[in-house]
Amino acid sequence: MTRIALIHAVAVAIAPVEAAFRELWPQAEHANILDDSLSTDRERDGALTMTMTGRVMALAEYGRAGGAAGILFTCSAFGEAIEAAAARLPIPVLKPNEAMFEAALHAGRRLGMLATFAPSVASMEDEFRRMAAARGSAATIETYCVPGAMAALKAGDDATHDGLVAAAAARFGDCDAVLLAHFSTSRAAPAASAALGRPVLTSPGSAVAELKSRLTREEVRR
Repeated sequence: MTRIALIHAVAVAIAPVEAAFRELWPQAEHANILDDSLSTDRERDGALTMTMTGRVMALAEYGRAGGAAGILFTCSAFGEAIEAAAARLPIPVLKPNEAMFEAALHAGRRLGMLATFAPSVASMEDEFRRMAAARGSAATIETYCVPGAMAALKAGDDATHDGLVAAAAARFGDCDAVLLAHFSTSRAAPAASAALGRPVLTSPGSAVAELKSRLTREEVRR
């Protein structure tokens, strides 16, 4: 059985990605690795430090040592550190949003994104713009960080989280596509989709499908 290491910086990201695996790749075994102090330290320091980058690398190497054939990070605030891990390890290492951003570039040129964790926004927008430039796309993205949504989710108030995200989705009604920035935010997809009257893009499903595709192609080549 293929083992995937899922590396989390917030506990609320675990359930959405597990649901995506059940739906899209139930044959895979996934191992959860959680260090929730990472998100606390990232918010406190206001930037991705060398120490944090080393910790992210250590988590990726730990996942690999545990027999993982691929690694999926589920927190979007550590992009450059994840890129460094991907460059070092001999197995696929995915950032949380790269597959969703790829889908968004195919969906249109004017994109809106709803976030709930402010420290991740700048790096995510930079990642998107670099990806768009590399593909010769003129797509633009505008992000809104929904006040109070993450606090509600961490407090166990899922309904308030979903309602806040759904209400905020209306501000992007004229966009070609709307993205939910984080794995934890994806739980609000049905409510946001209903508010907009059309589907929204989420990270977990896109990421699991992409990782499955990459590993399947590698298996065929072998």
